[in-house]
Amino acid sequence: MLIAYWIVAGLLALVMLAAGGMKAIKPKADIVKGGMAWAEDFAPGMIKFIGVAEVLGAVGLVLPALTGIAPVLAPIAAVALAVVMIGAVVVHARRKEAFSSALVLALVAVAAAVLGFLAVA
Repeated sequence: MLIAYWIVAGLLALVMLAAGGMKAIKPKADIVKGGMAWAEDFAPGMIKFIGVAEVLGAVGLVLPALTGIAPVLAPIAAVALAVVMIGAVVVHARRKEAFSSALVLALVAVAAAVLGFLAVA
């Protein structure tokens, strides 16, 4: 289970780190121009908050399991990322945009959570 967790969590962490880092660093106008029309509906501070939450979730997937300090926090971070991505699915669905990538990331986060809780037990 531990190897499966590292594969799933590692890939999810890379995706969330890239996506969250972009949202945390780029200004709102650049995010909207980059094809993320949903950002028009959110204040710049909220977009930064979402980006920071994704970055912290990515770090939370890896750091506790890697250091062995409170490893139960890693699957909890996966649950938190699943909640963030379910929120993304709702936003995209309300805007009548494609939400399949957010749904896939939510399912991968749930898989990471399950594998993480099994690995910790």
